[in-house]
Amino acid sequence: MKTTLIASLLSTAAAFAPQPASRASTAVSETKADLEVIAAKANPIIKFYDPLNLSGAEFWGTSNEATIGFLREAEIKHGRVAMFAFVGYIVHANGITFPWAMQMDGTPFPKVSNAPEAWDQISDSAKLQIFAFIGFLEYWREANSGQHYMSGGKPGYFPPFDAKIIPGGALNLYDPFGLNKNMSEETKEKRLIAEINNGRAAMLGIFGFISAGKVEGSVPALSGIIPHYDGDPMAPMSESILPHFGTLN
Repeated sequence: MKTTLIASLLSTAAAFAPQPASRASTAVSETKADLEVIAAKANPIIKFYDPLNLSGAEFWGTSNEATIGFLREAEIKHGRVAMFAFVGYIVHANGITFPWAMQMDGTPFPKVSNAPEAWDQISDSAKLQIFAFIGFLEYWREANSGQHYMSGGKPGYFPPFDAKIIPGGALNLYDPFGLNKNMSEETKEKRLIAEINNGRAAMLGIFGFISAGKVEGSVPALSGIIPHYDGDPMAPMSESILPHFGTLN
């Protein structure tokens, strides 16, 4: 849940340093045709669906291919966040926490029946640490990926941490134990499609939870299951850091 709320603040952080790319000089691998092929594999019934025509846009004066690279990176990243958030919401809603203290001063993890309340009860210093860590991950992704995803690079790729960051050797977050080194390209493709589908479902699922908690009856299937939440899930700092700055007129 904490990750989902943070994601609402970072909806454009998937490429906080977009790289302008000219049509003539940039090697790209993402086109609308590529999206249509992926869509047919991900959902053979609906196939390609783009009512806002985002696949034809050119963000920040870049090429259409660079924009598609940005959109693919954003979808994969937010899908991953949503999968964590969906599970995290269920865990918090059932009062499941780690057995140790949440903070060095002995403050325990909050036990709540409605997951967003757990975020509200976290101290400001802890929230700032979370934001700082996310900022570091964003920086590492943007600065160490080789070919940028808006310039023909691979969307969704997260570079491993090298020995300069991790003492004793590198750390690959996707495959920390090296179990998938010999995975075939066919298997990789199937897993990517599965990840996209699972991420899309998780995004719908977590916002279903949030909507049901905030507006009772908005998700009929969850009526009476999700407790009401009095806070504002789309303003995750409203219960902590922001009040310290007073009312902005």
